[in-house]
Amino acid sequence: MLTSLELTRVLRNSGYKVTPQRLAVYEELTKEAWHPSAEMLYERVKEKYPAMSLATVYKTMEILYNVHVIRVLNTPEASLRYDGDISDHAHCQCTICNAIADIWFDKDELTRKVETETEYTITSKELYFFGICPACRKSALEKH
Repeated sequence: MLTSLELTRVLRNSGYKVTPQRLAVYEELTKEAWHPSAEMLYERVKEKYPAMSLATVYKTMEILYNVHVIRVLNTPEASLRYDGDISDHAHCQCTICNAIADIWFDKDELTRKVETETEYTITSKELYFFGICPACRKSALEKH
């Protein structure tokens, strides 16, 4: 994750204005391991910036993605989800509550296997798993 100073440099070098709202949205996204939608971020940031609009959050996410400091997750939901951790990792999403967890493992072996079997040269990768999170599984067990 970038510091405010580093993000300021990235934004300015890319021709974007640096605003307290943009810095606050990035800080909220990266202060913990979560994968919010713009709406979820807006709900958290509006406490500190009540005049901020949801449109500002959407525009900020677009800018942060364009300068390569966040990831946009390819989930089956209607709303996009975002990740402030741009390192190479996979995700697992709950099919009940839509929670998303980070998964860390060495994807090099899998990449080599895909390249060998398809003869493609892999230039990027996204890996998603879907299942039922521990909280939803526990809730389902308690109901039965």
